[in-house]
Amino acid sequence: MKRNIYLEKRPLSEALKLFLGAFDFEAAAGREEIRSVQSCNRITSGPVFARISSPNYNAAAMDGIAVRARDTEGATEASPRRLSRDDGFVSINTGNALPADRDAVIMIEDISRIDDNTIEIIKAAVPYQHVRAMGEDMVATELVLSAGHTIRPYDIGALLGAGHTTVAVRKQPRVLLIPTGDELVPDTAADLPEGKVYESNSAVIAAMIAADGGIAERHAIVGDDYDSIRLAVTENVDEFDLIIIIAGSSAGTRDYTKSIVEDLGKVFVHGIAIMPGKPTILGAVAKKPVVGLPGYPVSAVMTYQTVVRPLIARMQGARIHPDETAQVVVLRDIPKAIGNDLFLRVQMAEIDGRLVASPLPRGAGNITTMVKADGIVTIDSLSEGLKSGDTATAVLLKRREDIANTIMAVGSHDISLDLLAGRLRVLYPSFRLCSVNVGSLGGIMALKNGECHLAGSHLLDPETGRYNIPSVGRYLKTMSVSLVTLAHREQGLIVQKGNPSGIRGIADLTRNGIVFVNRQRGSGTRILLDYLLKKMGIEGSGIDGYGREEFTHLLVAAAVKSARADAGLGIRAAARALDLDFIPIEHEQYDLIIPAKYRRDERIVALIQTISDDRFKDEMRSLGGYDTAQTGKEEIIDG
Repeated sequence: MKRNIYLEKRPLSEALKLFLGAFDFEAAAGREEIRSVQSCNRITSGPVFARISSPNYNAAAMDGIAVRARDTEGATEASPRRLSRDDGFVSINTGNALPADRDAVIMIEDISRIDDNTIEIIKAAVPYQHVRAMGEDMVATELVLSAGHTIRPYDIGALLGAGHTTVAVRKQPRVLLIPTGDELVPDTAADLPEGKVYESNSAVIAAMIAADGGIAERHAIVGDDYDSIRLAVTENVDEFDLIIIIAGSSAGTRDYTKSIVEDLGKVFVHGIAIMPGKPTILGAVAKKPVVGLPGYPVSAVMTYQTVVRPLIARMQGARIHPDETAQVVVLRDIPKAIGNDLFLRVQMAEIDGRLVASPLPRGAGNITTMVKADGIVTIDSLSEGLKSGDTATAVLLKRREDIANTIMAVGSHDISLDLLAGRLRVLYPSFRLCSVNVGSLGGIMALKNGECHLAGSHLLDPETGRYNIPSVGRYLKTMSVSLVTLAHREQGLIVQKGNPSGIRGIADLTRNGIVFVNRQRGSGTRILLDYLLKKMGIEGSGIDGYGREEFTHLLVAAAVKSARADAGLGIRAAARALDLDFIPIEHEQYDLIIPAKYRRDERIVALIQTISDDRFKDEMRSLGGYDTAQTGKEEIIDG
């Protein structure tokens, strides 16, 4: 099998124009007649005109009596008029047809009943008072829905009112998803063998297709085998309107998508100038569109949004509504190489009247970044990136209101922050806590620069042995803040289950064959380690792995769990979460540093009340290594 070679990489707009222009979607589009009551979110295949007028008769708009307006002339409070049932009025309810010889309705509240056959009124009626005239809503032959209209719930009412119990709509595109890869196992498998992963891309893309009006079918997993993938395409191309092959679109020796599409049809594009999503393939087999999506989850999602979604819309004759956007201030430098559009996932919050955006990790395999993302910032292919403080346009993935109600916490990582975020949502559903892990010192500097609402910190001052207060005095001299204790927690060495290396303390990290994993510079854990090493007269250079950095306690634990390291300094809860052993070294205080100007903000008030919630404290203690005796204690420090 020949090795794949990228064709000329094309800009996104050019790739879309070439691909979408290769098919006659109008000729290929099918139509079907369905019940109007089942038509929500379907797209009309042609204009719909009213068969009948609505209402199709003169109808009472109120409960009361139907009268001839002329019979009520002269009625006043001073000179009431009496009407008899025999020849003056007819009782009527809302929606009833108005008798042919009556032309007005008087509300029941405006009549006085004398006896069963006689009423009295004190105000004359005017013709067609409280009457819905025939055709008031729509008149027969009037346009109800235009062609290409996405039917909404209230459109169903208009259809039925216009006499349409059925409606002609575009057929939903049928899409076959073919996941490929030897490492994949189906989500129905009870156990996950080592070296395997659950196949998830087709589930995600199928849900997105359904949301966009298509019908997706997931093919069984196909291994990295040319003939098997080719057969999956040829056996199904006649039945489906679109085939998506997931993975195998790059230029590796076992990436077969391009060769298969070339063999069976034509490749229009191999490589789009976007990141993530560059290895995308756009082609045709048997005059049907075929898309080769990259296998990395975020690449697959972003390529779907930028390429497949417009295709699904075109196949249905639907219009893609513009995404909601907002101007955001970028909190950190975002370098980028020239040549590709970069779709950057960001977390967002409103701080001092500005929408700020903090970039999430760019890795194309990090699907959780899509879960956390509040928006997508696109950086043009000709740009070298953004600088901290630059303004950019973000496509919003969440409601603007939810972003405005977000608390941005920047600083040291702690597992209990996720618990706190969850408990906050339970107690105060309008508010949300977003955490960005940059280390304790990074959090304090973010506070100083006005980039967050609060910072999580456990900075040890080597000279005094105190936590956080000396650092606040040193770096936030002019800022008044509240220090709210989240918890006291255990720091120690995270080691493999059973501690096979026999590690007993910090000194053992210098032994031959012991591989360490460190936290990043500026983190409280790193400062604690350096403090302990200095006390013991140990140079960091004497520890294998001292320069290898991770940004969270859980990533340190994961490095130990996967045997990429023998030990790492972290909290007991992280060791317990991954079923590792733990050697306690230090008890430390973890505080939330909150500027005084935010202390009365309703979001922050809700957060502090949540910290003091007994259920939250119970959940935190259950993680292991947390002492909540002083949780919620607050100390004011004036700048």
